[in-house]
Amino acid sequence: MLGDYYLVAGQPDKAFTEFASLCQEHPDDLNTKRIYIGMLVGRNQVAEAGKLNDEILKKNPQDVGGLIERGLIFIRQSRANDAIAPLRAALKIEPDNGTGHYYLGLAYNQLSQPDIAEGEWRKAAQLRPNSAEVQQGLAEVALRRGNISQLEESAEALIKLTPSSPLGYMYRAAVKASRKDLPGTEADLKLAVQVAPKNPLVYTQMGELLVAERRLKDAEQAFEEALRYGPDSDEALRGLARVYVIQKDPAKAIARINQQITKAPNSSDLYLLLGELLAGHSDLEKAEAALQKSTDLDRKNINAFVLLTQVQTARGSQDRAIATCQRNIQENPRDVHSYVQLGVLEETRGNWQRAQDLYQKAMQAEPDQPVAANDLAYLMLTHGGNFDLALSLAQTARRGLPDAPGVADTLAWAYYNKGVYDTAIDLLKEALQKNPNDAAYHYHLGMAYREKKDRANATEQLERVLKLDPNFPKADEIRQALASLTKG
Repeated sequence: MLGDYYLVAGQPDKAFTEFASLCQEHPDDLNTKRIYIGMLVGRNQVAEAGKLNDEILKKNPQDVGGLIERGLIFIRQSRANDAIAPLRAALKIEPDNGTGHYYLGLAYNQLSQPDIAEGEWRKAAQLRPNSAEVQQGLAEVALRRGNISQLEESAEALIKLTPSSPLGYMYRAAVKASRKDLPGTEADLKLAVQVAPKNPLVYTQMGELLVAERRLKDAEQAFEEALRYGPDSDEALRGLARVYVIQKDPAKAIARINQQITKAPNSSDLYLLLGELLAGHSDLEKAEAALQKSTDLDRKNINAFVLLTQVQTARGSQDRAIATCQRNIQENPRDVHSYVQLGVLEETRGNWQRAQDLYQKAMQAEPDQPVAANDLAYLMLTHGGNFDLALSLAQTARRGLPDAPGVADTLAWAYYNKGVYDTAIDLLKEALQKNPNDAAYHYHLGMAYREKKDRANATEQLERVLKLDPNFPKADEIRQALASLTKG
């Protein structure tokens, strides 16, 4: 009763101490143990929570609460794949357990599978219609997918369920912003500020609105308020930097980021932002140092690894770029971008077999990865391989990147090698509209026209290649082709 009193009285530290003592004195009291496990998870002491929860499941492997808690513990440890099995097991025993469906949705959301997550959260909403956390999950999915009607529904539900929380007003503001209702957006954000005057997210969203209205001084003030209450908020600092860039003062933006880093020196995201800005203004040496610091502070910051590799490549430091990619693969083995980046670097060095292996690994992790599919297809077409598989890969790339000229070129070359010249020509014309000075595209188009016995167009395209790039790798072959076209 004393522990419960402390919880109700808003004294969580005293409640925690009380339940820790009770749990130690009465290890067989499952009720007390469950409450204490929940407190440990809330404090992110998941390792200790896991040990106690395992004790419950050891006595009863079918304990639904224990299975659900195990799933949550895995989610907190960023082990969403491991969370699915215990949560599924719990729901097999109790299909109508709303909490189980909610956590299963969290796991799938963490695995970047929003469709399945939304389905689980919809089930949870039916079972727990008054759950604010379920509505928040639905709102986040809706916001990410641009589902404005669902976002509006969840926003209204949150305002009704938790009128003293800013989230409902913020989501509703996003709905109004999508409808260009700027006065309505500002009114809802002001309501969010009233209920949560120290929440940095509210001020950040207000700053974004003010930037859209070109009220830059007010936007600057809003972002500064966000940083006052959240000194490690990279979103707020990113918005503030954008204000200075719009005002054509990037030096001020860089200085402001450095100032904020002194307040949050262990923020990987702030160093990432600094690196982005420095790279954007061609100070690659300092950008590399900032991004290196970002990856040192957070080995899971994939965006920092990716940009660091790009900066090192731009500086001509291929060895360092390769080392960074390899480090990213070691730290983040499920990140397909690192395999693709390393593949591109190996291909540049002439190690196309190694590049092919890396693209295949990326495709194994993410079968629809368009860049890996495109580059793998092109290697197979260039160095010999299964042309049917290359065509299939090129089609996968095209679905993922329908507007990329390089992808159109790869697909065209696959059709060329299959003897489907008309389709190849159409795709190459499309690629050249977007990138008219690419010698490779002209070469491929010239060869397709040659196979069609269209001498005039073939000659025009192949001569264009030599004008654009006299040292084109296929220059000798092109001269021979032009000679045969002239004789013919």
